[in-house]
Amino acid sequence: MSSVSQLAKRFREVLLDGLWIANTNFKDQLSDVSWEQAVTKIDSLNTIAMLTFHIDYYIAGIINVFEGGNLEIKDQFSFDLPPIESQKQWEDLLDKFWKNSEKFAALLEQMPDSKLDEVFADEKYGTYCRNIDGMIEHSYYHLGQITLIKKLLKSL
Repeated sequence: MSSVSQLAKRFREVLLDGLWIANTNFKDQLSDVSWEQAVTKIDSLNTIAMLTFHIDYYIAGIINVFEGGNLEIKDQFSFDLPPIESQKQWEDLLDKFWKNSEKFAALLEQMPDSKLDEVFADEKYGTYCRNIDGMIEHSYYHLGQITLIKKLLKSL
């Protein structure tokens, strides 16, 4: 299996369908979350909706680079979730998240392995491989938070 295929598989595992590392994934964890739960704030923790938006924000930013564009995302805007006030708005965010996740993986699969060693957007960001690995690790980090927040919400 090529390196890009392996990375795409790892990416899909954390976002869409895997059980290997965390015995869960974003799609599994978010499938039964209502919009009210998604926006419920617990102490100083981010909400499930904010974390979902945050990961999607970075996925969309990397997709733009994969498609030949510039890296236009900024950390300072990565939690700027517009208000979610209905189930439809929550489902729209999830739908965008799933589509972007699949698009990211599909674009990754189309890359030649040699692209992984190339500079990603700017030398200060390292290589494509470093950024793809970082996206996967970042996703697992926030998946863990979402899993814990769901457990806390059940105890309310």
